[in-house]
Amino acid sequence: MGYNLPKDLEEFRKVVRDFAEEKIRPIAFHLDQTKEFPKEIVKQMGEMGLMGIPFPEEYGGAGLTNQHYAIAVEELSRVDGGVGVICSAHTSLGTWGLNEFGNEEQKEKYLRPLLTGKSIGGFGLTEENAGSDSAGTETTAVLKGDHYVLNGKKIFITNAPEAQTYLVTAVTTPGKGNHGISMFIVDKDFEGFTFSEPYDKLGIRSSVTAELHFKDVKVPKENLLGEEGKGFKYAMMILDGGRIGIASQALGIAQGAYESAKEYGLAREQFGEAIARMQHNSFILADMATELKAARLLIYDAAQKKDAHVPYGKDAAMAKLYASDMAEKLTSKALQLYGGSGFIKGVDVERYYRDSKITQIYEGTNEIMRLVISGYILPRPAKKDKKKEAPKKKQSQVGDRKLEIFKGDEKEAAKKLVEALKKEGFTFDKKDVDLEGAIEEADSVVAAGMGIGEEQNLEMIKELAKETGSVLSSSRPASQVRGYVPTNRFIGLSGKKFAGKLYIGVGISGAMQHLRGIPEAGTIVVINNDESAAFFDNCDYGIVGDFHKVVPALIEEIKNA
Repeated sequence: MGYNLPKDLEEFRKVVRDFAEEKIRPIAFHLDQTKEFPKEIVKQMGEMGLMGIPFPEEYGGAGLTNQHYAIAVEELSRVDGGVGVICSAHTSLGTWGLNEFGNEEQKEKYLRPLLTGKSIGGFGLTEENAGSDSAGTETTAVLKGDHYVLNGKKIFITNAPEAQTYLVTAVTTPGKGNHGISMFIVDKDFEGFTFSEPYDKLGIRSSVTAELHFKDVKVPKENLLGEEGKGFKYAMMILDGGRIGIASQALGIAQGAYESAKEYGLAREQFGEAIARMQHNSFILADMATELKAARLLIYDAAQKKDAHVPYGKDAAMAKLYASDMAEKLTSKALQLYGGSGFIKGVDVERYYRDSKITQIYEGTNEIMRLVISGYILPRPAKKDKKKEAPKKKQSQVGDRKLEIFKGDEKEAAKKLVEALKKEGFTFDKKDVDLEGAIEEADSVVAAGMGIGEEQNLEMIKELAKETGSVLSSSRPASQVRGYVPTNRFIGLSGKKFAGKLYIGVGISGAMQHLRGIPEAGTIVVINNDESAAFFDNCDYGIVGDFHKVVPALIEEIKNA
């Protein structure tokens, strides 16, 4: 294809660029610093038709092409990569599947508000144990009468919790691998559907990202998207298109960094000349311009193939792979050209540098992209006879544990727990322990999670810590978001590790990052009202129940002991 695009596409580019320059650039630094989701910007994007670019006008879409869509994401990302991915994830992930696989009723109810920007779309595929291996989905959907009951958790979900409509994968037929996975339209307002606090991310900070939590969520039978058992196939097709969007995001970020570095290089003088004209720097800028053009051609080619309804999976993977690797490398060079100034917050190349990294990771890591591309260019290996394997047992992240879970009456459960701990040799002799003592040196720790709710509930957790002679800690979100403990005291990835005799976690779900902080703990006790919490698969003893009742009962039993 030629590099020069038709006039209508370049005119469209100008419209989006003008909008990005006038409305987004003045607040881009603020959005990055505050992690603020730009609701007003997104509303204006909807009014401009940018939230429904490649979709039919009959449902409120703009009736344009995927090339228009790629250009829009590119131009938005040229100013702010976070705003670019809001549009990309909404369009490619949260909306395209509805247009492609939805029936008329589903399109009228859910697609129309998405295309007009009245609501935002999200896509729930990734889980802690199903990242690159998406077929490892553990979220379940059980058909009961006129609805499915959804249970599980999705992580790293772009546009959550701001999105209203989510396409979510779940296992409907266990034991059939990816052929047992289906896809559902899940509304934000469904009872039992909740969200984690948004992540505090390295980059794309104007884009909000959180976890989806499903606790006995009733999804109407009519919200099954397409056919049962086809969800994994749909998800892979959705990701093919999503890669065009992420490649465009990477290109826009890189373009913005290149323009900024070139402008700075022409303005700054050293040794009597503009640094951009020094041969070494001029060659770097020449390489940048070349790589940007190469990435642009790959992206527009994949978009054009999608518009022509010809196979484009390989081309989308190539575009995403090349553009994102190029963006990470190019933004680094742009920052280097700025020198020390590029390392300062508020200078746009610093933000471009941070924003670029995620493009190599989400919607298929670049390692997976190479796997996808090699699958297209190499002949398929001969099929081997597959032996039927027994279902894999869930592996504990903290070594072999007793997994004794107590349910029912809170007082009775607390009594059983204390009896079990006494058998293990715990005497509960009350000690004067500093709640803020060193976690690494402590014999026991009590950790609070987001599940304890408001800060006043922390007093109950502190009392439990005092009665057990424990120091106080928390999960990462409870520390970073709620401030229950200082950020140098949370347990888990990038926090503290605990290897003492007794760990008690209250209101903690048991995310992978937290579990990595306690594999050497002697005995692990969990208190949570959510029976499906991952922590119950990674503990010695657990009580399923309301901590408001469990913790006082446990304190009383410990006093009696």
